[in-house]
Amino acid sequence: MVKAATRKGVQPALPMTNDTFSPFPLASNEADLTRFALDLGAARFGGPLSVAEERLSKSAMATTARTEPELLEVAARSMLAGQDPLGAMFCELRPAATRRKSGAIYTPPEIVRPMVDWTLAMDPSRVVDAGAGSGRFSLAVSHKSPSMQLIAVDADPLATILTRAALAVAGHKNSLVLNSDYTTVRLPVSTGRTAFLGNPPYVRHHDLTSRTKDWAQAAARQLNQPMSGLAGLHAYFFLSTAMMGARGDVGCFVTSSEWLDVNYGAVIRELLLGPLGGSAIHVLEPTAAAFQQTATTAAITCFTVGDRPKSMRLRRVKAVSEIDPLTGGRQVSRERLAEARRWTPFLRAKVKAPEGYIELGELCSVHRGTVTGSNSVWIREAYDDSLPSTVLLPSVTRALELFAAGDVLADSAELRRVVALPEDLDMLDRPEREAVTRFLETAKRAGAADGYVARNRKAWWSVGLREPAPILATYMARRAPAFVRNLAEARHVNIAHGLYPRGPLSKTALDRLAAALRSSVTVAQGRTYAGGLTKFEPKEMERLLVPDVRDLAAL
Repeated sequence: MVKAATRKGVQPALPMTNDTFSPFPLASNEADLTRFALDLGAARFGGPLSVAEERLSKSAMATTARTEPELLEVAARSMLAGQDPLGAMFCELRPAATRRKSGAIYTPPEIVRPMVDWTLAMDPSRVVDAGAGSGRFSLAVSHKSPSMQLIAVDADPLATILTRAALAVAGHKNSLVLNSDYTTVRLPVSTGRTAFLGNPPYVRHHDLTSRTKDWAQAAARQLNQPMSGLAGLHAYFFLSTAMMGARGDVGCFVTSSEWLDVNYGAVIRELLLGPLGGSAIHVLEPTAAAFQQTATTAAITCFTVGDRPKSMRLRRVKAVSEIDPLTGGRQVSRERLAEARRWTPFLRAKVKAPEGYIELGELCSVHRGTVTGSNSVWIREAYDDSLPSTVLLPSVTRALELFAAGDVLADSAELRRVVALPEDLDMLDRPEREAVTRFLETAKRAGAADGYVARNRKAWWSVGLREPAPILATYMARRAPAFVRNLAEARHVNIAHGLYPRGPLSKTALDRLAAALRSSVTVAQGRTYAGGLTKFEPKEMERLLVPDVRDLAAL
């Protein structure tokens, strides 16, 4: 091992193992990192630099000192051992929040390896690294197939410079690096099979430009596919691949798995059933921690463009170590997938209820709380005395209130109040009516009467709180739901679900039901979104298995 030297702005290299992308915090800023990549030979591999890459390179060369040879040798050795020191430095330098906004969540080697193995087993003539980042997929392909034609695409010029450096260290001359938007990139013509490989960036629709969204709508129309304006950038990568791919081309993408269930994921589902020819989906549990600092359920999707298999393999994996190889899974017919609005249920083996257990829905209906339409208007602090107490109902308005309550919500004194006005204001006595009239004038000026929710009520001022539910439950968090006995008889807004018995249940039965739910429900039973949030829709909660407590109703 070469002893790492030190210089201004640089720290000694940390020891690394051969099977991980360990932190390698050498660069003190992005200019220093760019210079490091250039000194590794980035400008000499991957074809001509883009205008943005040229600008970044010239700036780095003008403002930073040459990297010492000892440091370059240590970095090169680690890269040849299958590690990614430049990507690790990039992740250290660029704040996690910034990287998440641009979708720069780099893939760990335990996922890269099986995806590369599957891709090369399909015998492609070239591999397109879609959203290349620091070139982890490209470098892994280069190690296993040194002569493979590689095309790496990324919109971030720093990322493509890092990819060029990785290819330079590997000496992979049959490569082209394109600093370009994957949705509009022009690939060189190929007569052989192209394999599309990578980790499409997860960028929420809020952060996409109108130009990018317009492209997606036009592409979807051209392919006769549904396209929601709420779809994220990862969906666009599937769409772009369908546009570029030729019959027989293959693909292997890793993404967040939320598209399996949500409405705006319909475009991916339909593409896999149609032009992309989906063959398998391997889903990793959020507890597998597939991506560093991102507790999300990951899905690896394999497809063959133009194919129409009779079924698709769906496989659920509990640990990252179990993902390799990308084989196995439950065969689900195209017809069943086409009919279903959600695909996650196909990943779960149907569990036969144990003796004495039933679905929660047989005991209780589950209802999300009221949507006020303007919480700043309709939710008041507990000490608010500007309105009569008769129209200020103690309510659970924060999920944290249920988590903090523990098993029982016994007191509503500290809860905020929801303004609960009747549709017929003439029901109020004169002093109450005067106070309410003043409040409504203020509420109107705040726009409370103009929102979508208010305009679709019978009376815009009547939020319509449900009756108190004997059990309240959280439904979206990075942890299992809280199930709380509501002895305080608090109302709830749409941050919680209410469990309402379909028939008489005694206090003992309700206590036992809440306790059973607390002890048995896990995050794995909900749907997990990027960022690690797990959600239980009302109907999903009703399908939870619970003890049949109806025999306690008479106690």
